[in-house]
Amino acid sequence: MSDAPLLPPVLGVPLALAAGLAIPVQGRINGALGLRLDDSIAAALISFGTGLLLMIVVTVALPRGRAGARQIIPAVRERRFPPYFIAAGAIGAFFVFSQSLTIGLLGVALFTVATVMGQSLSGILVDRAGIGPGGKRAATPMRVIGVTLTVVSVIWALSPRFGATGEVSGWLLPVLLPVAAGILLSFQQAMNGTAALHYGTPLAATLMNFIAGTAVLLPAWLIRIAVVGVGDPLPTQWWYYLGGPMGCIFIGLGALLVRSLGVLLTALCMIGGQLIGSLVLDLVFPAPGSVVAFATVAGTLLTLGAVILTTLPWPRRSLMLPGRG
Repeated sequence: MSDAPLLPPVLGVPLALAAGLAIPVQGRINGALGLRLDDSIAAALISFGTGLLLMIVVTVALPRGRAGARQIIPAVRERRFPPYFIAAGAIGAFFVFSQSLTIGLLGVALFTVATVMGQSLSGILVDRAGIGPGGKRAATPMRVIGVTLTVVSVIWALSPRFGATGEVSGWLLPVLLPVAAGILLSFQQAMNGTAALHYGTPLAATLMNFIAGTAVLLPAWLIRIAVVGVGDPLPTQWWYYLGGPMGCIFIGLGALLVRSLGVLLTALCMIGGQLIGSLVLDLVFPAPGSVVAFATVAGTLLTLGAVILTTLPWPRRSLMLPGRG
């Protein structure tokens, strides 16, 4: 088990924000790849396949990575954590698949709102249940306020782009997919954090994520091509293949930080990073329908304020919800 010291919020929060920056980049890439290939499963498989290759190289190259990989089988055999935690990568596969399938239909804005809602709500429940490596973290009023303020500010920040999504009837059912993906993300981060603690490094947990995700997506893709055939040819532009490396950053830092920050605060910080990343993408590499309005900037700043509110060391006894001790 890792005896690495806990990171203070002053270090952990910026790292979580940085991890969140990778999510809109990955979403933009995987959504574009899914449309280019006309095959959402193939796009998700390429994302996981490139991430897996990168993690194999990193694991073999670094002594800490090799040491962590040697702990995977003993940790599972000795049941240091529930064995199904090694399947956390299946959740990541579902998230990437939902990116590839729905971003072209919903747009990045609505996809982000849907995942944020799911992730924020489940994050506080996962912390309360003590599933992550940091143990139980109480659902104090300030944490509940932080979650509520985050969801409201994200909706406000992305509201200028909702008009490009189309009629409500066209996106109401597809939006359930990213909501479910967001709910599951908090569980994935808790499972990865626990596994990383017992492996001694988040590198091994990240490697296992990409192994599990690829193992889920490859049979699904083979079934698809057996039924409908192979999709369009692979693109030659190099940037289509950066989704996997972006996922390595997101998963690896998430596994590292949930022990120090808890699942909820890690999720909220990553949400702040998502909004900052989305804002920068819309300014530097605008996609069709991109809108940068006052609400976009103000909502992003309000989200960061909600994160700061959640990190403040409010007195636990005086702020505990009734019956939540």
